[in-house]
Formats: sequence, structure tokens, C-alpha cells
Amino acid sequence: MTGFDLAAILTNPDYVAMLLHGIEMTFVIAIGSWLLAMTLAILLLAIRFSPGRFGNWFVAGYVSYHRNVPTLVQLMLWYFGIFTLMPDWLTYWLAGHNAEAIFAVIGLGLCQAAYFSEDLRSGLRSVGPGQMEAARALGHGYLSAMRFVLIPQGVRNALPPLINHSVSLFKNSSLGVVIGASELTHAVKEIENLSFQTFEIYLVGTVLYLFFSLLIMAGGAYVTMRADPAWRARA
Repeated sequence: MTGFDLAAILTNPDYVAMLLHGIEMTFVIAIGSWLLAMTLAILLLAIRFSPGRFGNWFVAGYVSYHRNVPTLVQLMLWYFGIFTLMPDWLTYWLAGHNAEAIFAVIGLGLCQAAYFSEDLRSGLRSVGPGQMEAARALGHGYLSAMRFVLIPQGVRNALPPLINHSVSLFKNSSLGVVIGASELTHAVKEIENLSFQTFEIYLVGTVLYLFFSLLIMAGGAYVTMRADPAWRARA
């Protein structure tokens, strides 16, 4: 049984390089899937508020599927299922362009869009109906009122759950390890296989995830504070 030797991990240039690459890929996956999720969430929100029941049913079904099927299963469906059904030319192209990271972004982004859209919808519903009437009385059309009056208030109201789900998305990037994405958890497992220092490297991985999650939460808290009208009035 060997003793605790954290320095053997942190002073090895190969291990440090693997960790840095894993951190880089983690943020590539997290940011890429966040942008995809937010884009789709805004689109889903627009469909849900459009006239007619079909759009509402479609979005409700989309949200229900992605909230009730485990994210891990969705990633595996994309990589081990849908990937194999694609045309050969597309399969070869994706295989040569980090297909694992691409499908991690797609799977996580599509899943998280369901949560983001519900956060935005709740934020908009919390805006008083008098706000639309007041905006129309001031000469705003429907789109103008949504853009300049309702959506800014709705997004501000939705910031706390959006930030929480953004942190969850960052942590869920670790699920990419099951499809071979070379993110932080993958790097940790590779270093464990090379060094046989299980506790030390998993401790390093835990601390890194904790640090970056707290950093995202702190950034979100700052954004929420800056968006508070009372804070801006005092500033």
C-alpha cells in the first residue's frame, strides 16, 4: 500500500498536460452545449407562445421527453445509435473532427434546452399582465413590447434557475466520458490508469470541478446582482 502522494500528480508534466487538455475540452463541451441549449430554448419559447395548440403540444412533448429520459441515455442514443445510422461520408467526417465532443454538445444541448425553456417561460409568466398593456399604451407593437419590456423582465426573473441549470450543465459535461469525449473526467481516468494513484487523482478532479462550479455560481450571482433594478439605482 503506497502513501498519499499528491505531488507525484501535480509535478508530472504529462499528467498536468492531460488535466489542462481535459479542462479545455470540458469548457468547449459546456460552452458549446450552453449556446445550443439557449438558442433552442428561445426558439421553443417562441413556438410555445405562438397561436395554435400544435406548437404548445410539440414543446410540451419535447420538454417531457428530455426531462424524463436520463441525460446519460440520451448521449448514448446519439453516439451509439444515431451516429451509426448516418451516411458514411458524414460518419467519416465526424470521426475525423472529434465526433465524441460534437455528440456530447448535441446531446447535452438538446437536453438542457428543455430546462432553459421552462426557466424562461416561468420568468415571462411572472411578469404582470399590466406590463404588456402599459407598453402598448406607450405605442409599442407586440414584438417591440416583448423585446424591450417583457423579455428583459422575464430573463431577469429567470436568472436564478438559469444559473443553477448552467452549473448543472457544466457538471453534466462529465457524462461525455461514456462516449469517449476527452474531457476532465476522461483525463482523470487516464491518469489513474497510468499512475495507480486513485485517491490523489480523483481528489484533484473533485477540487477542479468544485472550483469551476463555484466560479460559475459566483459569476451568476454577480450578473443577478447587476440585473437587480434596486442595485442599479444605488450604483
